[in-house]
Amino acid sequence: MRFQCNQFGLDQVQLTAGLFKNRFDLNLNYVMSLRNNNLLQNFFLEAGIKKAHQDHHGAFRTTAHGDSGAGDDRHWGWESPTCELRGHFLGHWLSAAARIYQSTGNPEVRLKIDQIIAELKSCQDKNGNGWAGSTPEKYLVWTAQGKPTWAPQYVHHKTLMGLYDVYAFTGSPEALAIADRFADWFIRWTDPFSREEMDNILDVETGGMLEAWANLFGATNDHKYMTLIERYTRSRFFDALLDGQDLLTNRHANTTIPEIHGAARVYEVTGNERYRRIVEAYWRSAVTERGAFCTGGQTTGEVWTPPREFSARLGDKNQEHCTVYNMIRLADYMFRWTGDPTYADYIERNLYNGILAQQNPLTAMVAYFLPLGAGGKKLWGSPTNDFWCCHGTMIQAQSSHNAHVYYEDEAGIVVCQYIPTILKAERHGIELTIQQEIEQSTGGSASNNAGSSGEHHRPNQWRIIFKVSCDSPSEFTIKFRMPWWLSGQPAATINGKSLEVQHGPSEFLSITQIWQNDTIVLELPKRLTVSALPDSPDVCAFLDGPVVLAGLCNEERTLIGDKDDAASILVPDNEREWANWLPGYRVRNQELGLRFKPLYEITNEAYTVYFPIHSSRL
Repeated sequence: MRFQCNQFGLDQVQLTAGLFKNRFDLNLNYVMSLRNNNLLQNFFLEAGIKKAHQDHHGAFRTTAHGDSGAGDDRHWGWESPTCELRGHFLGHWLSAAARIYQSTGNPEVRLKIDQIIAELKSCQDKNGNGWAGSTPEKYLVWTAQGKPTWAPQYVHHKTLMGLYDVYAFTGSPEALAIADRFADWFIRWTDPFSREEMDNILDVETGGMLEAWANLFGATNDHKYMTLIERYTRSRFFDALLDGQDLLTNRHANTTIPEIHGAARVYEVTGNERYRRIVEAYWRSAVTERGAFCTGGQTTGEVWTPPREFSARLGDKNQEHCTVYNMIRLADYMFRWTGDPTYADYIERNLYNGILAQQNPLTAMVAYFLPLGAGGKKLWGSPTNDFWCCHGTMIQAQSSHNAHVYYEDEAGIVVCQYIPTILKAERHGIELTIQQEIEQSTGGSASNNAGSSGEHHRPNQWRIIFKVSCDSPSEFTIKFRMPWWLSGQPAATINGKSLEVQHGPSEFLSITQIWQNDTIVLELPKRLTVSALPDSPDVCAFLDGPVVLAGLCNEERTLIGDKDDAASILVPDNEREWANWLPGYRVRNQELGLRFKPLYEITNEAYTVYFPIHSSRL
């Protein structure tokens, strides 16, 4: 099925030097540092296969409580052999590694993937009935009996997801075969249940099982997956969404987002419009009617906040990382279907202030939550001792930065994100390349000992350079997203000649011409702005373009100034280093000094995002 826009393959979009490439490489190094046997430890245990995890007595060591440990001899936390979610992380790892491989062609990544797939096949063969899970089959029996279980289908969805992604991004028939045999187990297990019994099972967190079945139907066209799609359609939830009910307030967010991914994917592989309406109803409830924090995230303690009532929800457990990643995925579905730039705006806001902000730029580790209360501190995970759900979505997110930059529609190329990249594609038999650069320095040289000094102060604009080349002249359209944070009239030139641009925020600038060797320069003006809590309009966060700023203080501070003129409160600070502009700010005309820097640069400092702003001192 063709939609308004289609993504390019990850192998067609190469990240180049810059912030996002740095984070991608940091993630790649971490992904490749994990040992195969440790990643597979719970699959081996379930299949009764002895590997190198035993100590010299042949026993699997655990701590007194069996759920944590130390060292990298095995994986602990949620991957401990006593945790009911054990094994979930391998599916995330496979998905991330498959994306990394398609993006880079790195043969070491492919070898590691193939080794793990071969071991998973050995585990499935040893189990003998198609079971390829990391936990006992009886966990699902208990779920069907109404006994308490911690989301066993969530765990198996991750495995199915990883297997499918390895097939989709590397072409591995072995990965698809394992998933296909695993699906047969679920066909047999679900066959005896009545509709009501199956609905009761679906009320226990199922993760993205529906999406897994839709993906496998799209890959195989096997009717058994339509049977599983019908069984896993959660009508109790979907019907109420279509009726316009608010089913989200104070409900666990990441239980339902993957179910909506399933509805989206069913629509894509079947064309059934009802599933699209379900997705659209969810987006209205979760985003359009609910609003969001300044970061774009929208949860506290893993649950949805009430619509536009956020002031009582600022704390140390805002914005679960899984929800940020999964809502970006949902926005991508919506953008591809509609071509509406507001979905690309949503992705941009959450990339900077969620995905980047919740990865430690020094260690590659994840912050499960992003505190938005005064004096918050990010709590970072560890390489082998935690393995939270967010640990898994983190390695997927950081391997996907090239996924949302360029799309293709009937007219040509759509540029959605401003990230340094090179697109190589073929259009109507013509090879084309688009190289995107963001100018980090303006004038001057690295030493500033010679040449022009350039602008005297940090520019209030993004200057983005696109070099377009085609192996023969080709006429098509390039659309450039005019971002939501645009603060004035954008400017554009082609080969040095100015274009007339009359476009506002959240629109596309379309340029149609015959391309061969051309340079486009976009200048997108930005300014310092505030984002107020909708139910406390005097409590505000500061943004520099799309980037949320964090004040380096461990307490709530009241600032004095005009909240409609952020520049009356903050001024640039430490703005230049050699040829590069730095992003810091400091307060002016306040009783106490305070410095700000991008939220995504915060590591171990205490920080505050929202500040009461008064027009004068009391």
